[in-house]
Amino acid sequence: MKKTISKPALHPRNRYQGQYDIGQLCSINPQLQKWVTTTPAGTTSVNFAEPDAVRALNQALLKQYYNLNWQLAEGFLCPPVPGRADYIHHIADLLAADWQGGIPAAVDVLDIGCGANCIYPLIGYAEYGWRFTGSDINPASIASANSIVAANPGLQRAVRLRLQKQPAAVFEGIIRKGEFYHLTLCNPPFHRSAEEARQGSERKIRNLGQSGDSKLNFSGQHNELWCDGGEQGFVGQMIRESVDFAEQVVWFSSLVSKKDNLQPLKLLLQQCGSKEVRVLEMGQGQKQSRILAWTFQPGAIRKKRLSQR
Repeated sequence: MKKTISKPALHPRNRYQGQYDIGQLCSINPQLQKWVTTTPAGTTSVNFAEPDAVRALNQALLKQYYNLNWQLAEGFLCPPVPGRADYIHHIADLLAADWQGGIPAAVDVLDIGCGANCIYPLIGYAEYGWRFTGSDINPASIASANSIVAANPGLQRAVRLRLQKQPAAVFEGIIRKGEFYHLTLCNPPFHRSAEEARQGSERKIRNLGQSGDSKLNFSGQHNELWCDGGEQGFVGQMIRESVDFAEQVVWFSSLVSKKDNLQPLKLLLQQCGSKEVRVLEMGQGQKQSRILAWTFQPGAIRKKRLSQR
């Protein structure tokens, strides 16, 4: 019988539908084999509590579906690829609504906090041919992302990376005079402190049924996991700064993992004079998340900007 991993429902265009063929993935990346386990129910799975296991799975998935070469050093955030692909597809639908129902190809995207994994630029380019600028405050993350870009022919023409030299800033120092972006993306730090991040990691370990001393695939550099003010504080700063770049960006967006953060953020957007605010719900099994998107430009202007090549 074919070994598989069942997965939750994803966006209709997400390539990671249905079940993973573990045998095929192990043939693509033999390093995955040692992390294959059998659940109490008798199904085949991967030990998601181990960072090395998730890295090996990501390598196989990115190679299988996008023919991408992907290597991530230890100690950096290793995200689930299907969930990151969902963000790209949902935000593509947002652009399509302004572009006669079709997804525009000549799109310039700014990824705030692209991280060492460079996942959003990889998937956005592979799926839609979009061009990306990725920013990060960690030089080591920029170096890792540059290595990933260099390992994939063609990406150098589509992805550029910039170090954010002002750790408290989001767009300031990254968006330059005369630049224009159709879209910004962000997966913000969730926690408010290192201690809160540690407690969150322990909860995830317990939910995965692992012992308390297990490593965690969600481990990462501190700037990937927490910041002063947590998710609400980070996105709030992003909203305030976005006012200064209202003419240089069509749609700003960010993941919002905690639903309770939506209302205060929407209130802040109203106070800042946003023209439209959209909440794009994403359901991935038991995990519920959403994209908060906003613009300062009316529909006619957005359509015109998306027509610019």
